[in-house]
Amino acid sequence: MMGPSHALSGATVWLAGSWALDQFADYHQSPLALAVGTAVCAGGALFPDLDLSGKVTTNQGGATVARTFGVVSLFFAEVVEKISLGVYYATKLSRDPKRSNGHRTLTHTLPFTVLIGWGTTALCAAYGKWAVIGVLFFTIGLALRGLFDKWAERAGWVIVTLVSLAAAWFTYANLPGGRGYPLIGTALGVGCLVHILGDMITRAGVPILWPIPVKRRMWTMIGLPNKIALRTGSKGETVVLRAVMTVVALLAATGLVARPVLQRFDIEI
Repeated sequence: MMGPSHALSGATVWLAGSWALDQFADYHQSPLALAVGTAVCAGGALFPDLDLSGKVTTNQGGATVARTFGVVSLFFAEVVEKISLGVYYATKLSRDPKRSNGHRTLTHTLPFTVLIGWGTTALCAAYGKWAVIGVLFFTIGLALRGLFDKWAERAGWVIVTLVSLAAAWFTYANLPGGRGYPLIGTALGVGCLVHILGDMITRAGVPILWPIPVKRRMWTMIGLPNKIALRTGSKGETVVLRAVMTVVALLAATGLVARPVLQRFDIEI
């Protein structure tokens, strides 16, 4: 899927999941916690595509998300892509094809998703709010690049960087202290998982079974059959799928806001 669809899917899943927890598990979140979780999950839903690098010296090419912070994020994407390609060749079996890049390899696996979620949680627990502000700065930037792609492209990476920094600092200033913030690691991990599932409904598929070998292949791409698979950039994705996700996200957000508003006016629900 394209970047905006990935980011929207992350936001939708987090809002819908938060609504379900609120309704059926009596788990309530503050408006700030809900906003943070949604932004981090939307950004996390773009994170795996940082394995698609471009031309660092000219700030061109690569995945949309790789250009979020200009040449800095492009360089980071180059590093991620080369590491992914290295892991591919280090673990490939006889029937795995030769590759010239690491896109849709390591960062599109379940072990990577678990590592990112656990690592982020451990980082925030060890270093507190300073780690939180770094994670938020990065993921909010990715979310802005995905959810508001046209604006981000016109504004440029400098404006996106400044807005991300301001939003991260505002959140930092208003978050309570003395916590490990496990919600942030969970949101980032869920976002990565949503990305993988989104790519599974396209023709290319993802190596979701890695590192389990299948018929002398370690990197078996799993996805829907071509006849029913979603074609990247098609109207089925950019119009139908995004419309459905937008409606679900709006309904979930409305449901989350409705309860506290009604309770404030002593209206039973």
